[in-house]
Amino acid sequence: MSTVTLVGTRLAEPGTEFVYEGEADGCAGCPYRSQCLNLSTGTRYRVTAVRENAQTLECAMHDGGVRAVEVEPVTVEATVTSKGAYAGSKTSLPGPCPYVACPSHEYCEPDGLEFDEEYRIREIVGDPPHEICHLDRSLELVELEGDE
Repeated sequence: MSTVTLVGTRLAEPGTEFVYEGEADGCAGCPYRSQCLNLSTGTRYRVTAVRENAQTLECAMHDGGVRAVEVEPVTVEATVTSKGAYAGSKTSLPGPCPYVACPSHEYCEPDGLEFDEEYRIREIVGDPPHEICHLDRSLELVELEGDE
């Protein structure tokens, strides 16, 4: 189910994904706060539609102003411990990884997910892109459900 919110004009394109980081200092006293600050902090969203005929509103945080859009939480691909990983099960990320050059790093530390939270596996994608895990972890690439 989509939610109507305001985003910076540079993000206001269908298909654009972002992680909502919550209220910024510049939001204090803004008359549009209730329309902007209506998402779940730390959740990844995708813009599904831009509201037509909606005006661009001035914003202290976005130099081009903000526009009304519809967004939905999205699934996130991530690597999780292989043991016990199956569609429908709950899991958490195995922990941080210092090997930023590894082809799986973006899946080991995906934007919008926290290491101390549990997430439901929507689907098993398969093997992660790396040949060898330098932390000697047995990992599976999965699709985790977004917040709903």
